[in-house]
Amino acid sequence: MSKLLQLHDFGAPGGMSFDALRNSAASAGCSTKGGAGKSSCGSAAGPSDLPPDVWEKVKNHPCYSEQAHHHFARMHVAVAPACNIQCNYCNRKYDCANESRPGVVSEKLTPEQAARKVVAVASTIPQMTVLGIAGPGDALANPAKTFKTFELVTQTAPDIKLCLSTNGLMLPDYVEQIAAMNVDHVTITINMIDPEVGAKIYPWIFYDHRRITGVEASKILSERQLLGLEMLTARGILVKVNSVMIPGINDKHLIEVNKAVKSRGAFLHNIMPLISEAEHGTAFGLSGQRGPTAQELKALQDACEGEMNMMRHCRQCRADAVGLLGEDRSAEFTTEKVMAMDVEYDLAARQAYQAKVEAERDAIAAAKQREMQSLADETASIKIQVAIATRGGGVINEHFGHAHEFQIYEVSTAGAKFVGHRRVDLYCEGGYASDAGIEPILKALNDCTAVLVAKIGLCPKDSLAGAGIEAVETYAFEYIEQSVIAYFKDYLARVGKSEIRHVARGDADIRQGAFLAV
Repeated sequence: MSKLLQLHDFGAPGGMSFDALRNSAASAGCSTKGGAGKSSCGSAAGPSDLPPDVWEKVKNHPCYSEQAHHHFARMHVAVAPACNIQCNYCNRKYDCANESRPGVVSEKLTPEQAARKVVAVASTIPQMTVLGIAGPGDALANPAKTFKTFELVTQTAPDIKLCLSTNGLMLPDYVEQIAAMNVDHVTITINMIDPEVGAKIYPWIFYDHRRITGVEASKILSERQLLGLEMLTARGILVKVNSVMIPGINDKHLIEVNKAVKSRGAFLHNIMPLISEAEHGTAFGLSGQRGPTAQELKALQDACEGEMNMMRHCRQCRADAVGLLGEDRSAEFTTEKVMAMDVEYDLAARQAYQAKVEAERDAIAAAKQREMQSLADETASIKIQVAIATRGGGVINEHFGHAHEFQIYEVSTAGAKFVGHRRVDLYCEGGYASDAGIEPILKALNDCTAVLVAKIGLCPKDSLAGAGIEAVETYAFEYIEQSVIAYFKDYLARVGKSEIRHVARGDADIRQGAFLAV
């Protein structure tokens, strides 16, 4: 077997010693401020929490900023079909229009087709700020196609941020090229740092011209992933680490993964639930491996948050997703449609639109702050979760029956915090309740005290009440976090007057990867 590359095989930038480089990489990730272990950066950070150059990179990136994900869109282009590892949770599918999970696309693109599609989308959706290459295989198992796509896009649309996602196996070989192309954001999927754990997740890797299996394969993969992470952060490239939570296999181990990636300078950690429905055809799905419940996932994210901030708004997107997180407009931009479009890239118009979005974000932040001030005198130890029906923009603007997902906020006297989302099938189709009915939605929201909606019918409102979930229309078309805090204040007042009784809620289902309504 050929020698594994180590950090000393590469030149340290700026003449730094490698010990200094490692320390610099660690501090370039999430620095701590205001308390032991509490990160000052991450998905909920604002301009006062980050260096100006870092804030510029994340302020309108919907994956790196939880606030930005309400306002800005991303797109993935499916130019990378080949993969060099096998994961037990992955099954790549093509020509699949109504399944939402990584590794799924409706059509594969050449770099030239992808570049035209990017310009078409950016001209139609001015809030689209980020281009990512995330498969359907691995971006760096297809390096020529990946970098050619970036090159073509940069020539026409230089304002769009470039991202790639990788399993990390080939990452050390391409760090210099990534940096040279001004790719400021890289996601590495790291599910283990213990090869014994990795052997249960990865049947094989293809490396050094041969297929390698078992513990040896996972050892190579882990060493390459961590080396690549160190090299990226040493060059000022922001790294988000994705980890799939697999109960009974790596759930407890991910706490150690979290510590390892923070120490190497990762900017953000995204712990995602395993998608394990049998219909997806993955090894874990066919073997009956379950995914986590909502509260199992939240408990692990909470445990890791003491080390670094977590990304909790991930939607585990398709490899050809287009639009805001939580929506998919890819059907509007098929190759046939894109080739027929009259595309004109208007950079000034895009910048003007995004300036309006920034002004709206400032208004949302100010409204939240005003509402927070009224919580200053509250001392209750109560915490509740509230579900939100929204189409985006940071506003409660969706009808209950039309919601594809609900965003979940945890609220206490410390304020409101986004903690996740729950994908559901539509309750209302064509003006009538769907065949699935209300039960799956009740299971998805079972840990929530209330759901805030723009509008809701009497039948689902009664069903929610029967399950102990209050449906609230009072805050229709108001800002989300301001409304969540206002609802919580009212909730505390009613508990204090014995008008209602605070009851601890149960667990809830996660339906990640659900089939979407067509």
